[in-house]
Amino acid sequence: MAQRPTGVKKSEARSSPVRFRHKHLLAIADLDRFEVESLLDRAEAFAELSEKKVKKLDTLRGRTLINLFFENSTRTQSSFELAGKRMGADVVNMSVKSSSVAKGETLIDTAATLNAMRPDLLVVRHGSSGAVELLSRKVDCAVVNAGDGKHEHPTQALLDAFTIRDRLGNIEGLTIAICGDVLHSRVARSNVALLNILGARVRLVGPPTLMPIGADRWGAEVFHNMRDGLKDADVVMMLRVQRERMTGGFFPSAREFFWFYGLDEEKLKFAKPGALVMHPGPMNRGVEIDSTVADNPNVSLIETQVRMGVAVRMAVLEALAESGANEEAR
Repeated sequence: MAQRPTGVKKSEARSSPVRFRHKHLLAIADLDRFEVESLLDRAEAFAELSEKKVKKLDTLRGRTLINLFFENSTRTQSSFELAGKRMGADVVNMSVKSSSVAKGETLIDTAATLNAMRPDLLVVRHGSSGAVELLSRKVDCAVVNAGDGKHEHPTQALLDAFTIRDRLGNIEGLTIAICGDVLHSRVARSNVALLNILGARVRLVGPPTLMPIGADRWGAEVFHNMRDGLKDADVVMMLRVQRERMTGGFFPSAREFFWFYGLDEEKLKFAKPGALVMHPGPMNRGVEIDSTVADNPNVSLIETQVRMGVAVRMAVLEALAESGANEEAR
């Protein structure tokens, strides 16, 4: 089982958080290494808070956080809701299916409605790439991209990096293989960008039909064979097969996909001994990952990812709230 290297302590002093200079968090590409590491440092303090009996803070007391999800995501929405409530914010979850949006209201009209409510923080998930950025231009509050189409999912990449750093102590120099449905994955795009910033060697592994054209220009090596792609990998990050975004035959059957690209104990042996396994969830067991791997506490970080997600989102909300307060003070 891979562990934090000798001499690297979890409580080891990190650099003081730098001032977050952005009004919104829309894409990993907007961040530099100092900002990324500062967000992870903030998350470390919040992760320690989650282990305490009393988890409530008043950091965002008096602030309003709205979760606006045009796509269902119990995991991400609940994580942001819990993060906001732990920091003392008033949290509102807007149900798009029962809102004016479902009755034909445009995104611009929605932005005007939200502005009238005067929220301080807005977390948005949308099925179209670029929709969250468009909304951010039309509202006065800070906006967090909780996933837009096939574009980005920045807080997922941050929590993945935080999970790896918490376990291994450092990311620079690690070999990390991201496997499966890369074509439809905003998680893959955000992770490649973030892991490159932090100095990892990144690989993309999957069938040609599920590999985007030009993926080799993302800053990652591309493999179509699991044996080659997993060779000496420190971390294997599996991706969900997103059938809801598929309109054609990208692979013959779930059974055949699992045979060639699903992670089981035999394929995991291609990776470095003690390699760790991750998955952003929800998992399609028996399609992209086998239960013997997903549920093995010696290698699987999947439950840890969920726990770390709350801490990372608390860090993001705090950084954006501080940035907004600094803007108002100027």
